[in-house]
Amino acid sequence: MKTSDFTTTILVDQTPEEAFAAINNVRGWWTGEPGVEGSTDKLNDEFTYDYKPYHHTKQKIMELIPGKKITWLVIDSEINFVEDKNEWTGTKIMFEISKKADKTEVRFTHVGLVPGVPCYNDCSNAWGSYIKGSLFKLITEGKGVTAPE
Repeated sequence: MKTSDFTTTILVDQTPEEAFAAINNVRGWWTGEPGVEGSTDKLNDEFTYDYKPYHHTKQKIMELIPGKKITWLVIDSEINFVEDKNEWTGTKIMFEISKKADKTEVRFTHVGLVPGVPCYNDCSNAWGSYIKGSLFKLITEGKGVTAPE
């Protein structure tokens, strides 16, 4: 099935359970100032992410299947570098975790972040950096990037 939603994938040596735990440690990989506030590891939790002055979002954890899947619904957004500041509101952020031979695959998809949306280029580049950089390091080395890149 083809989709135009932004997707990126990483492969790691760690178990699906280790990848799942790292993703839920949002403060360990999604950096910014002041960063993440609220609980990020239980179903129906809500948390905010701020990277002032550019980005504010509030997420609700909609799906949490240990070792397999995490889905956040963006319930509020203010992306200050595009005309439609609420562009992310109503979009979903998904992490699908699966075994691939002796590796674990983490497939990240931001449902609703599609080509043609004003923040697509900047936001997809940022997600790529967070997933392939900071989250990858947190899963594989136990420590993500601690300052905005």
